[in-house]
Amino acid sequence: MSVPLNILDLVPIREGSTARQAIDTSMSAARVADELGYRRLWFAEHHNTTGLAASATALLISQAASVTEKIRVGSGGVMLPNHAPLMVAEQYGTLANFHGDRIDLGLGRAPGTDGMTAQALSRSSAEPQSFAQNIYDMQGWFSAEGKAHTTPIQSAVSAGMNVPIWVLGSTMNGASIAGQLGLPFSLASHFAPDQIDAAIKVYRDSFTAEAPTAQIDKPYVMAGINVMVAETDEEAQREFTSVRQMFADIGRGRRRRLQPPIDPQDVEGGENPMLQISAVGSPETATRQMSEFVERTGADELITVTYAYEPAVTERSLRLLADAWF
Repeated sequence: MSVPLNILDLVPIREGSTARQAIDTSMSAARVADELGYRRLWFAEHHNTTGLAASATALLISQAASVTEKIRVGSGGVMLPNHAPLMVAEQYGTLANFHGDRIDLGLGRAPGTDGMTAQALSRSSAEPQSFAQNIYDMQGWFSAEGKAHTTPIQSAVSAGMNVPIWVLGSTMNGASIAGQLGLPFSLASHFAPDQIDAAIKVYRDSFTAEAPTAQIDKPYVMAGINVMVAETDEEAQREFTSVRQMFADIGRGRRRRLQPPIDPQDVEGGENPMLQISAVGSPETATRQMSEFVERTGADELITVTYAYEPAVTERSLRLLADAWF
């Protein structure tokens, strides 16, 4: 098909399972993704969640890079307000020293958690100007000199690593920041479908290749999409009910781990509007839906999100999609 495929992994913890088992399952899927030719594997950052083990993002990246050979591994993303920017530069510089030019650094301004937990984690400002300045400093720490642009502080471990930075966002605000910084933009359309077209337009219209932070010379968009591929449309729709139950739980404030699939008509609340951007079905059905989304958005890459209660179902979906797409 027309664009590269990537994977976003939130390391879901299945009902009756543990965080350790969830991490082991994600590492197994990483090996499969590497074998199949997916371009990137990114881990998200979430805190104070019962059903997700994606909290220590840099550690997950290091482990996944250790068990793979070719796939780029990165953050989708580091929620920068939760971290000291220097520490992020040092962590991702260390990752690049470990694994070479396979590390991506996606940065977001949201906390990835509730307000109470965000306050406990808070280390830097989410205000746009501060966010931009922190990115500028991190680029300095990744430069040959290893020195931030706005402070004399140096970082030997990140110097010369030139880790590519992406800006993550789900709204026009995030899109505008990415464009003004001249950085690639990863759009969270897989859970925030309402502003997709407007956000992409704002990003492209505001893109400034002359910005001191610019790393690319023209706009570059990665868009998120939920994916479940099975042998038949009906089977895929049933497996996708694990995701639908997760989003129903979020809407009701209910804390559960990833649930087994059920009959689609039994999911509480019916179809969730947050899941509009999804490709669910047989390989033919899913790839058609994905191609239509690429045509709509003009995305340069897609990042897929696949949750399944049975790990084997996740890996089968990855394989069926790769066979149909690549």
